[in-house]
Amino acid sequence: MGFPKDFLWGAASAANQYEGGFLSGGKGISVQDTMTGGDGIHNVPRSISVKYADGSTGSIDLKFGSEVPKGAVAYIDPNKYYPSHVATDFYGHWQEDIDLFAKLGLKSFRMSINWTRIFPNGDDAQPNEEGLEFYDRIFEKCNEAGIEPIVTLNHFDCPLHLASQYDGWANRRVVDYFLRYVETVLLRYKDKVRYWITFNEINFLRGYEMIGVTETESNPQKLQQAIYHILLASAKTVQMAHKINKHNKVGMMIAYLLSYPYTCNPDDILAEIAFSKDIKDFYLDVQCKGYYPTYKLKELEREGIKLIKESGDDQSLSEGTVDYIAFSYYNSNVISSKPVGEMTGGNQIGSIKNPYIEQSEWGWGIDPKGLRIALNLLWNKYNKPLMIVENGLGAKDKVEEDGSIHDDYRIDFLRKHIQEMEKAISEDGVNLIGYQVWSAVDVVSAGSGEMRKRYGLIYVDQDDQGHGTLERRCKDSFYWYKGVIETNGEKL
Repeated sequence: MGFPKDFLWGAASAANQYEGGFLSGGKGISVQDTMTGGDGIHNVPRSISVKYADGSTGSIDLKFGSEVPKGAVAYIDPNKYYPSHVATDFYGHWQEDIDLFAKLGLKSFRMSINWTRIFPNGDDAQPNEEGLEFYDRIFEKCNEAGIEPIVTLNHFDCPLHLASQYDGWANRRVVDYFLRYVETVLLRYKDKVRYWITFNEINFLRGYEMIGVTETESNPQKLQQAIYHILLASAKTVQMAHKINKHNKVGMMIAYLLSYPYTCNPDDILAEIAFSKDIKDFYLDVQCKGYYPTYKLKELEREGIKLIKESGDDQSLSEGTVDYIAFSYYNSNVISSKPVGEMTGGNQIGSIKNPYIEQSEWGWGIDPKGLRIALNLLWNKYNKPLMIVENGLGAKDKVEEDGSIHDDYRIDFLRKHIQEMEKAISEDGVNLIGYQVWSAVDVVSAGSGEMRKRYGLIYVDQDDQGHGTLERRCKDSFYWYKGVIETNGEKL
Protein backbone atom coordinates (compact mmCIF):
# COMPACT_ATOMS: atom_id res chain seq x y z
CA MET A 1 0.00 0.00 0.00
CA GLY A 2 2.84 2.42 0.80
CA PHE A 3 2.38 6.01 1.89
CA PRO A 4 -0.89 7.91 1.31
CA LYS A 5 -0.95 10.19 -1.74
CA ASP A 6 -1.43 13.29 0.41
CA PHE A 7 1.32 12.33 2.89
CA LEU A 8 2.98 15.42 4.38
CA TRP A 9 6.66 14.88 3.64
CA GLY A 10 8.45 17.73 5.34
CA ALA A 11 11.22 19.06 7.52
CA ALA A 12 11.22 20.94 10.81
CA SER A 13 12.74 23.84 12.72
CA ALA A 14 12.25 25.94 15.87
CA ALA A 15 12.47 29.70 16.24
CA ASN A 16 14.83 29.72 19.23
CA GLN A 17 17.26 27.39 17.43
CA TYR A 18 16.92 28.74 13.89
CA GLU A 19 15.32 32.15 13.56
CA GLY A 20 17.79 34.56 15.16
CA GLY A 21 16.97 38.22 14.59
CA PHE A 22 17.49 39.01 18.28
CA LEU A 23 15.66 42.28 19.13
CA SER A 24 15.16 42.91 15.39
CA GLY A 25 11.80 44.22 14.21
CA GLY A 26 10.58 44.95 17.73
CA LYS A 27 11.21 41.47 19.14
CA GLY A 28 11.44 41.13 22.93
CA ILE A 29 13.64 38.88 25.06
CA SER A 30 12.59 35.32 25.83
CA VAL A 31 13.98 32.99 28.49
CA GLN A 32 15.68 31.05 25.69
CA ASP A 33 17.59 34.21 24.74
CA THR A 34 19.32 34.08 28.14
CA MET A 35 20.76 30.59 27.60
CA THR A 36 24.46 30.25 26.78
CA GLY A 37 26.06 27.59 24.60
CA GLY A 38 27.42 24.33 25.98
CA ASP A 39 29.50 21.31 25.01
CA GLY A 40 27.64 18.03 24.78
CA ILE A 41 30.71 15.93 24.02
CA HIS A 42 32.56 17.10 27.15
CA ASN A 43 29.38 17.25 29.25
CA VAL A 44 29.53 21.02 29.75
CA PRO A 45 25.89 22.14 30.17
CA ARG A 46 24.25 25.32 28.97
CA SER A 47 23.73 27.94 31.67
CA ILE A 48 21.70 31.00 32.58
CA SER A 49 23.22 34.11 34.19
CA VAL A 50 21.04 35.35 37.06
CA LYS A 51 20.76 38.37 39.32
CA TYR A 52 19.60 37.99 42.92
CA ALA A 53 17.51 40.36 45.02
CA ASP A 54 20.59 41.54 46.96
CA GLY A 55 22.30 42.64 43.73
CA SER A 56 24.71 39.71 43.48
CA THR A 57 24.99 37.63 40.32
CA GLY A 58 25.54 33.98 39.55
CA SER A 59 25.21 31.26 36.95
CA ILE A 60 22.84 28.29 36.91
CA ASP A 61 23.79 25.18 34.95
CA LEU A 62 20.89 23.85 32.91
CA LYS A 63 20.31 20.15 33.19
CA PHE A 64 17.01 18.28 33.08
CA GLY A 65 15.27 19.18 36.34
CA SER A 66 17.55 22.11 37.21
CA GLU A 67 15.94 25.15 38.76
CA VAL A 68 16.48 28.84 39.32
CA PRO A 69 16.09 29.96 42.97
CA LYS A 70 13.11 32.09 43.94
CA GLY A 71 13.89 35.79 43.59
CA ALA A 72 16.57 35.27 40.94
CA VAL A 73 16.09 36.88 37.52
CA ALA A 74 17.83 35.79 34.34
CA TYR A 75 19.73 38.44 32.40
CA ILE A 76 22.01 38.71 29.39
CA ASP A 77 25.71 39.05 30.25
CA PRO A 78 27.45 41.03 27.48
CA ASN A 79 30.59 38.94 28.00
CA LYS A 80 28.91 35.65 27.11
CA TYR A 81 27.75 34.07 23.86
CA TYR A 82 24.05 33.32 23.38
CA PRO A 83 23.37 31.05 20.38
CA SER A 84 19.71 32.01 19.91
CA HIS A 85 20.55 35.65 19.13
CA VAL A 86 21.70 34.76 15.61
CA ALA A 87 21.08 31.00 15.55
CA THR A 88 21.32 30.18 11.82
CA ASP A 89 19.51 33.39 10.86
CA PHE A 90 16.25 32.37 9.26
CA TYR A 91 15.28 35.98 9.98
CA GLY A 92 17.76 37.17 7.37
CA HIS A 93 17.66 34.14 5.03
CA TRP A 94 13.99 33.13 4.99
CA GLN A 95 13.49 33.76 1.28
CA GLU A 96 16.60 31.80 0.32
CA ASP A 97 15.70 28.97 2.67
CA ILE A 98 12.10 28.60 1.46
CA ASP A 99 13.41 28.60 -2.13
CA LEU A 100 15.63 25.68 -1.10
CA PHE A 101 12.64 23.96 0.52
CA ALA A 102 10.75 24.30 -2.75
CA LYS A 103 13.74 22.84 -4.62
CA LEU A 104 13.75 19.98 -2.14
CA GLY A 105 10.08 19.40 -2.91
CA LEU A 106 8.79 19.71 0.65
CA LYS A 107 5.07 19.20 1.04
CA SER A 108 5.17 20.74 4.51
CA PHE A 109 7.44 22.79 6.77
CA ARG A 110 7.18 22.71 10.54
CA MET A 111 8.25 25.96 12.20
CA SER A 112 7.39 27.96 15.30
CA ILE A 113 6.26 31.50 15.90
CA ASN A 114 8.36 33.42 18.38
CA TRP A 115 5.94 34.68 21.06
CA THR A 116 8.18 37.68 21.85
CA ARG A 117 8.17 38.74 18.21
CA ILE A 118 4.38 39.20 18.46
CA PHE A 119 4.12 40.39 22.09
CA PRO A 120 7.64 41.50 23.10
CA ASN A 121 6.94 41.37 26.86
CA GLY A 122 4.05 38.94 26.80
CA ASP A 123 1.63 41.33 28.52
CA ASP A 124 1.77 44.18 25.99
CA ALA A 125 -1.49 46.00 25.26
CA GLN A 126 -1.05 45.65 21.50
CA PRO A 127 0.80 43.15 19.27
CA ASN A 128 3.93 44.09 17.37
CA GLU A 129 2.80 44.69 13.78
CA GLU A 130 6.30 44.28 12.35
CA GLY A 131 6.51 40.81 13.86
CA LEU A 132 3.12 39.84 12.46
CA GLU A 133 4.16 41.03 9.01
CA PHE A 134 7.33 38.93 9.18
CA TYR A 135 5.33 35.72 9.51
CA ASP A 136 2.80 36.95 6.93
CA ARG A 137 5.59 36.97 4.35
CA ILE A 138 6.83 33.52 5.36
CA PHE A 139 3.41 31.87 5.16
CA GLU A 140 2.61 33.58 1.88
CA LYS A 141 5.85 32.34 0.32
CA CYS A 142 5.24 28.82 1.63
CA ASN A 143 1.69 28.86 0.23
CA GLU A 144 2.96 30.04 -3.16
CA ALA A 145 5.48 27.18 -3.19
CA GLY A 146 2.83 24.60 -2.30
CA ILE A 147 4.38 24.01 1.13
CA GLU A 148 1.93 23.44 4.00
CA PRO A 149 3.06 25.37 7.12
CA ILE A 150 2.79 23.34 10.33
CA VAL A 151 3.06 25.97 13.03
CA THR A 152 4.05 25.41 16.65
CA LEU A 153 2.63 28.16 18.83
CA ASN A 154 5.09 27.66 21.68
CA HIS A 155 8.44 25.95 21.20
CA PHE A 156 10.15 26.32 24.62
CA ASP A 157 9.44 30.05 24.42
CA CYS A 158 8.43 32.12 27.47
CA PRO A 159 8.84 35.92 27.40
CA LEU A 160 11.48 36.89 29.98
CA HIS A 161 9.18 39.58 31.38
CA LEU A 162 6.50 37.00 32.17
CA ALA A 163 9.11 34.77 33.78
CA SER A 164 10.63 37.46 35.98
CA GLN A 165 7.51 39.47 36.85
CA TYR A 166 4.87 36.72 37.00
CA ASP A 167 6.90 33.57 37.72
CA GLY A 168 5.95 32.18 34.34
CA TRP A 169 3.32 29.49 33.96
CA ALA A 170 2.86 29.12 37.71
CA ASN A 171 0.72 32.27 37.44
CA ARG A 172 -2.80 31.82 36.04
CA ARG A 173 -2.58 35.24 34.36
CA VAL A 174 0.00 33.83 31.94
CA VAL A 175 -2.71 31.53 30.55
CA ASP A 176 -4.69 34.63 29.58
CA TYR A 177 -1.64 36.35 28.05
CA PHE A 178 -0.85 33.24 26.04
CA LEU A 179 -4.42 32.94 24.76
CA ARG A 180 -4.38 36.57 23.68
CA TYR A 181 -1.23 35.84 21.68
CA VAL A 182 -2.84 32.68 20.26
CA GLU A 183 -6.00 34.51 19.25
CA THR A 184 -3.94 37.20 17.55
CA VAL A 185 -2.05 34.76 15.33
CA LEU A 186 -4.99 32.43 14.69
CA LEU A 187 -7.04 35.35 13.38
CA ARG A 188 -4.15 36.87 11.45
CA TYR A 189 -3.14 33.66 9.67
CA LYS A 190 -6.50 31.85 9.50
CA ASP A 191 -6.37 31.68 5.71
CA LYS A 192 -2.65 30.83 5.50
CA VAL A 193 -2.11 28.10 8.12
CA ARG A 194 -4.19 24.97 8.60
CA TYR A 195 -2.05 22.78 10.86
CA TRP A 196 -1.19 24.00 14.36
CA ILE A 197 0.70 22.52 17.30
CA THR A 198 0.11 24.00 20.77
CA PHE A 199 3.29 23.29 22.78
CA ASN A 200 6.51 21.62 21.69
CA GLU A 201 7.47 18.51 23.67
CA ILE A 202 4.95 19.40 26.34
CA ASN A 203 6.27 16.62 28.57
CA PHE A 204 9.65 18.42 28.86
CA LEU A 205 8.20 21.65 30.29
CA ARG A 206 9.86 21.14 33.66
CA GLY A 207 12.60 23.72 34.19
CA TYR A 208 13.05 27.48 34.20
CA GLU A 209 14.50 27.38 30.69
CA MET A 210 11.26 25.87 29.38
CA ILE A 211 8.45 27.51 31.36
CA GLY A 212 10.09 30.36 33.28
CA VAL A 213 9.11 29.00 36.70
CA THR A 214 11.52 29.21 39.62
CA GLU A 215 11.83 26.41 42.18
CA THR A 216 10.43 23.72 39.94
CA GLU A 217 11.89 20.57 41.49
CA SER A 218 11.95 21.76 45.10
CA ASN A 219 8.37 23.06 44.92
CA PRO A 220 6.18 20.28 43.46
CA GLN A 221 2.98 22.25 44.11
CA LYS A 222 4.19 25.12 41.92
CA LEU A 223 5.48 22.81 39.20
CA GLN A 224 2.26 20.81 38.97
CA GLN A 225 0.19 23.99 38.94
CA ALA A 226 2.29 25.34 36.06
CA ILE A 227 1.89 22.09 34.12
CA TYR A 228 -1.87 22.24 34.73
CA HIS A 229 -1.98 25.79 33.37
CA ILE A 230 -0.11 24.72 30.22
CA LEU A 231 -2.42 21.76 29.60
CA LEU A 232 -5.42 24.03 30.14
CA ALA A 233 -3.98 26.64 27.74
CA SER A 234 -3.46 23.91 25.16
CA ALA A 235 -7.09 22.74 25.46
CA LYS A 236 -8.42 26.30 25.23
CA THR A 237 -6.24 26.85 22.16
CA VAL A 238 -7.88 23.86 20.44
CA GLN A 239 -11.34 25.27 21.19
CA MET A 240 -10.37 28.72 19.95
CA ALA A 241 -8.78 27.40 16.76
CA HIS A 242 -11.88 25.40 15.84
CA LYS A 243 -14.10 28.43 16.48
CA ILE A 244 -11.96 30.74 14.33
CA ASN A 245 -11.67 28.33 11.40
CA LYS A 246 -13.49 24.99 11.27
CA HIS A 247 -10.78 23.66 8.94
CA ASN A 248 -8.00 24.15 11.51
CA LYS A 249 -6.31 20.97 12.68
CA VAL A 250 -4.68 21.31 16.10
CA GLY A 251 -2.28 18.79 17.59
CA MET A 252 -0.33 18.36 20.75
CA MET A 253 3.38 17.56 20.56
CA ILE A 254 5.24 15.20 22.84
CA ALA A 255 8.77 13.86 23.04
CA TYR A 256 7.97 10.19 22.65
CA LEU A 257 10.49 8.31 24.75
CA LEU A 258 9.83 4.68 23.91
CA SER A 259 10.99 2.60 26.85
CA TYR A 260 11.82 -1.06 27.36
CA PRO A 261 12.12 -2.86 30.72
CA TYR A 262 15.69 -3.98 31.37
CA THR A 263 14.60 -7.56 32.10
CA CYS A 264 11.40 -9.59 32.50
CA ASN A 265 11.72 -9.13 36.27
CA PRO A 266 8.27 -7.85 37.41
CA ASP A 267 10.01 -5.02 39.27
CA ASP A 268 11.54 -3.82 35.97
CA ILE A 269 8.13 -4.03 34.28
CA LEU A 270 6.60 -1.89 37.02
CA ALA A 271 9.50 0.57 36.79
CA GLU A 272 8.93 0.95 33.06
CA ILE A 273 5.19 1.48 33.57
CA ALA A 274 5.91 4.18 36.16
CA PHE A 275 8.40 5.86 33.82
CA SER A 276 5.93 5.86 30.94
CA LYS A 277 3.12 7.28 33.05
CA ASP A 278 5.29 10.10 34.34
CA ILE A 279 7.17 11.09 31.21
CA LYS A 280 4.62 10.64 28.43
CA ASP A 281 1.33 8.85 29.16
CA PHE A 282 -0.03 11.55 31.47
CA TYR A 283 0.40 14.32 28.89
CA LEU A 284 -1.07 12.21 26.11
CA ASP A 285 -4.01 11.11 28.24
CA VAL A 286 -5.02 14.64 29.24
CA GLN A 287 -4.86 16.08 25.73
CA CYS A 288 -6.38 13.07 23.94
CA LYS A 289 -9.00 12.03 26.51
CA GLY A 290 -9.78 15.38 28.11
CA TYR A 291 -9.23 14.71 31.81
CA TYR A 292 -6.58 13.92 34.41
CA PRO A 293 -6.15 10.12 34.66
CA THR A 294 -6.75 8.44 38.01
CA TYR A 295 -3.10 7.45 38.41
CA LYS A 296 -2.12 11.15 38.26
CA LEU A 297 -4.82 12.15 40.71
CA LYS A 298 -3.54 9.48 43.11
CA GLU A 299 0.01 10.78 42.72
CA LEU A 300 -1.05 14.35 43.48
CA GLU A 301 -3.02 13.12 46.49
CA ARG A 302 0.00 11.23 47.85
CA GLU A 303 2.20 14.30 47.48
CA GLY A 304 -0.34 16.61 49.09
CA ILE A 305 -0.77 18.68 45.92
CA LYS A 306 -4.12 20.35 45.30
CA LEU A 307 -4.53 21.99 41.91
CA ILE A 308 -6.20 25.39 41.92
CA LYS A 309 -8.93 25.43 39.28
CA GLU A 310 -11.51 27.90 38.04
CA SER A 311 -15.10 27.29 37.02
CA GLY A 312 -15.28 25.78 33.54
CA ASP A 313 -11.74 24.36 33.53
CA ASP A 314 -12.86 20.73 33.48
CA GLN A 315 -15.19 21.45 30.57
CA SER A 316 -12.35 23.17 28.68
CA LEU A 317 -10.11 20.12 29.12
CA SER A 318 -12.93 17.83 28.02
CA GLU A 319 -13.88 19.85 24.94
CA GLY A 320 -10.33 20.82 23.95
CA THR A 321 -8.97 17.44 22.95
CA VAL A 322 -6.57 17.49 20.02
CA ASP A 323 -7.21 16.52 16.40
CA TYR A 324 -3.94 14.66 15.97
CA ILE A 325 -0.85 13.59 17.90
CA ALA A 326 2.46 15.12 16.89
CA PHE A 327 5.61 13.67 18.38
CA SER A 328 9.37 13.60 18.18
CA TYR A 329 11.26 10.33 18.02
CA TYR A 330 15.03 10.11 18.29
CA ASN A 331 15.90 7.15 20.48
CA SER A 332 14.49 4.55 22.84
CA ASN A 333 15.27 4.02 26.53
CA VAL A 334 15.89 1.06 28.82
CA ILE A 335 14.40 1.22 32.32
CA SER A 336 15.44 -0.78 35.39
CA SER A 337 14.10 -0.90 38.94
CA LYS A 338 17.63 -0.40 40.26
CA PRO A 339 20.93 1.10 39.04
CA VAL A 340 22.46 -1.35 36.62
CA GLY A 341 24.48 -1.43 33.42
CA GLU A 342 26.29 1.20 31.38
CA MET A 343 24.50 4.53 30.88
CA THR A 344 24.22 6.37 27.59
CA GLY A 345 22.72 9.60 26.22
CA GLY A 346 19.32 10.48 24.85
CA ASN A 347 16.81 13.26 24.24
CA GLN A 348 17.03 15.21 27.53
CA ILE A 349 17.08 11.96 29.55
CA GLY A 350 19.85 9.37 29.73
CA SER A 351 19.27 5.64 29.53
CA ILE A 352 20.78 2.27 30.29
CA LYS A 353 22.71 1.23 27.18
CA ASN A 354 20.79 -1.17 24.95
CA PRO A 355 23.18 -3.88 23.62
CA TYR A 356 20.81 -4.71 20.74
CA ILE A 357 21.00 -1.35 18.95
CA GLU A 358 23.70 0.99 17.63
CA GLN A 359 24.70 4.31 19.20
CA SER A 360 25.07 7.73 17.59
CA GLU A 361 28.18 9.89 17.88
CA TRP A 362 26.54 11.55 20.90
CA GLY A 363 25.68 8.22 22.51
CA TRP A 364 21.97 8.16 21.63
CA GLY A 365 20.52 4.75 20.83
CA ILE A 366 19.55 4.34 17.16
CA ASP A 367 16.37 2.27 17.12
CA PRO A 368 14.35 2.40 13.86
CA LYS A 369 12.18 -0.56 14.84
CA GLY A 370 11.34 1.35 17.99
CA LEU A 371 9.61 3.94 15.81
CA ARG A 372 7.29 1.27 14.43
CA ILE A 373 6.59 0.13 17.98
CA ALA A 374 5.87 3.72 19.05
CA LEU A 375 3.49 4.25 16.13
CA ASN A 376 1.58 1.10 17.01
CA LEU A 377 1.34 1.97 20.69
CA LEU A 378 0.07 5.48 19.99
CA TRP A 379 -2.42 4.50 17.29
CA ASN A 380 -3.84 1.51 19.15
CA LYS A 381 -4.31 3.47 22.39
CA TYR A 382 -5.61 6.82 21.15
CA ASN A 383 -6.88 6.15 17.61
CA LYS A 384 -5.97 9.67 16.48
CA PRO A 385 -4.00 10.59 13.33
CA LEU A 386 -0.26 10.66 13.99
CA MET A 387 2.43 12.98 12.70
CA ILE A 388 6.16 12.55 13.30
CA VAL A 389 7.37 16.14 13.62
CA GLU A 390 10.98 15.49 14.62
CA ASN A 391 13.24 12.62 13.62
CA GLY A 392 16.88 12.94 12.70
CA LEU A 393 20.52 12.29 13.49
CA GLY A 394 22.90 14.72 15.18
CA ALA A 395 26.43 14.32 13.81
CA LYS A 396 29.59 16.23 12.92
CA ASP A 397 29.52 16.96 9.18
CA LYS A 398 32.63 17.60 7.06
CA VAL A 399 32.70 20.05 4.16
CA GLU A 400 34.91 18.62 1.41
CA GLU A 401 37.28 20.74 -0.67
CA ASP A 402 34.71 20.96 -3.46
CA GLY A 403 32.05 22.14 -0.98
CA SER A 404 30.09 18.87 -0.85
CA ILE A 405 28.93 17.23 2.38
CA HIS A 406 28.69 13.43 2.24
CA ASP A 407 26.39 12.51 5.14
CA ASP A 408 25.68 8.88 4.28
CA TYR A 409 25.23 8.17 8.01
CA ARG A 410 22.25 10.55 8.10
CA ILE A 411 20.75 9.03 4.96
CA ASP A 412 21.09 5.57 6.48
CA PHE A 413 19.38 6.75 9.70
CA LEU A 414 16.47 8.36 7.87
CA ARG A 415 16.06 5.47 5.41
CA LYS A 416 15.76 2.87 8.17
CA HIS A 417 13.19 4.95 10.07
CA ILE A 418 11.12 5.61 6.94
CA GLN A 419 11.11 1.88 6.16
CA GLU A 420 9.65 1.18 9.59
CA MET A 421 7.06 3.94 9.08
CA GLU A 422 5.93 2.27 5.86
CA LYS A 423 5.53 -1.06 7.65
CA ALA A 424 3.46 0.60 10.36
CA ILE A 425 1.16 2.03 7.68
CA SER A 426 0.87 -0.87 5.25
CA GLU A 427 1.16 -3.85 7.62
CA ASP A 428 -0.16 -2.52 10.93
CA GLY A 429 -2.82 -0.10 9.71
CA VAL A 430 -1.47 2.95 11.53
CA ASN A 431 -2.90 6.32 10.38
CA LEU A 432 0.31 8.31 9.89
CA ILE A 433 -0.30 11.61 8.07
CA GLY A 434 3.13 13.22 7.97
CA TYR A 435 6.86 13.07 8.62
CA GLN A 436 9.06 16.07 9.41
CA VAL A 437 12.81 15.47 9.31
CA TRP A 438 14.73 17.24 12.06
CA SER A 439 15.93 19.48 10.72
CA ALA A 440 15.42 21.34 7.45
CA VAL A 441 18.51 23.50 7.99
CA ASP A 442 21.31 23.16 10.54
CA VAL A 443 20.14 24.67 13.82
CA VAL A 444 21.60 25.26 17.26
CA SER A 445 21.26 22.13 19.41
CA ALA A 446 18.52 22.65 22.02
CA GLY A 447 20.23 20.42 24.57
CA SER A 448 23.82 21.60 24.29
CA GLY A 449 23.69 24.90 22.40
CA GLU A 450 26.25 23.61 19.90
CA MET A 451 26.51 23.91 16.14
CA ARG A 452 28.90 21.01 15.66
CA LYS A 453 26.04 18.63 16.41
CA ARG A 454 24.30 19.06 13.08
CA TYR A 455 20.92 17.70 12.04
CA GLY A 456 20.07 19.63 8.89
CA LEU A 457 19.60 18.58 5.28
CA ILE A 458 21.12 21.99 4.50
CA TYR A 459 24.50 22.94 5.95
CA VAL A 460 25.09 26.40 7.48
CA ASP A 461 28.58 27.89 7.82
CA GLN A 462 28.46 28.66 11.53
CA ASP A 463 30.55 27.36 14.45
CA ASP A 464 29.91 26.88 18.16
CA GLN A 465 30.89 30.47 18.93
CA GLY A 466 28.74 32.05 16.22
CA HIS A 467 31.56 32.58 13.72
CA GLY A 468 30.90 31.95 10.04
CA THR A 469 29.38 33.33 6.86
CA LEU A 470 25.95 31.66 7.33
CA GLU A 471 26.29 30.38 3.75
CA ARG A 472 23.92 27.51 2.90
CA ARG A 473 25.05 24.26 1.24
CA CYS A 474 22.92 21.25 0.36
CA LYS A 475 24.15 17.98 1.84
CA ASP A 476 23.88 14.61 0.11
CA SER A 477 20.88 13.92 2.37
CA PHE A 478 19.09 16.88 0.74
CA TYR A 479 19.22 15.26 -2.69
CA TRP A 480 18.39 11.83 -1.29
CA TYR A 481 15.31 13.14 0.55
CA LYS A 482 14.25 14.99 -2.61
CA GLY A 483 14.07 11.59 -4.34
CA VAL A 484 12.10 10.12 -1.44
CA ILE A 485 9.50 12.88 -1.69
CA GLU A 486 9.26 12.71 -5.49
CA THR A 487 8.49 8.99 -5.34
CA ASN A 488 6.26 9.25 -2.22
CA GLY A 489 8.62 7.03 -0.27
CA GLU A 490 9.17 4.36 -2.92
CA LYS A 491 12.77 5.36 -3.69
CA LEU A 492 14.83 4.91 -0.54
